[in-house]
Amino acid sequence: MNISPELIAIVVVAVFVIWAVAAYNGLIAMRTRVQNGWAEIDVQLKRRHDLIPNLVESVRGYMQHERETLEAVTQARTQAMAAPAGNIQQRSDAEGALSGALGKLFAVAENYPQLRAVESVQMLQEQLTSTENRIAYARQFYNDEVMKYNTAQSTFPRNMFAGLFGFAPATMFSASDSDRAPVQVKI
Repeated sequence: MNISPELIAIVVVAVFVIWAVAAYNGLIAMRTRVQNGWAEIDVQLKRRHDLIPNLVESVRGYMQHERETLEAVTQARTQAMAAPAGNIQQRSDAEGALSGALGKLFAVAENYPQLRAVESVQMLQEQLTSTENRIAYARQFYNDEVMKYNTAQSTFPRNMFAGLFGFAPATMFSASDSDRAPVQVKI
């Protein structure tokens, strides 16, 4: 059986084209999972942003001497909401500052025993804790997908196609120092 060099060349080219299409589609799928992961984080951050004004208003009457702390939370929320959604590092930093301000608010709230009896404050605290857990889960999912995507698009031979087709590395959504050392609050 005699195989012609033209047939071998056609088979090699066909295998290469099939591999290139599979590599490209794989990178597209991974990039889409990264985008989906970021969208989930964004949803949970917006939920947290929506809860904060209610919490601040609920504790304001009890914490009249803590105006500075309440203003810090409000200002951090405003900055977090203004952080550009496309700039993950700026968003991460702003959300970290908000977490720190909330931690201080809850630490100061421990000095006000009358807050422990306020049902709306307890409910908001539970909702915020639940939201923080959702954010942590969404961040872990997102960062796992970023790691897979960045590894796939930077390893040989996919890295040759990644640059050619504009696949840039994704940015991790890192925890701030305040997220790493959460304040334990019992209101």
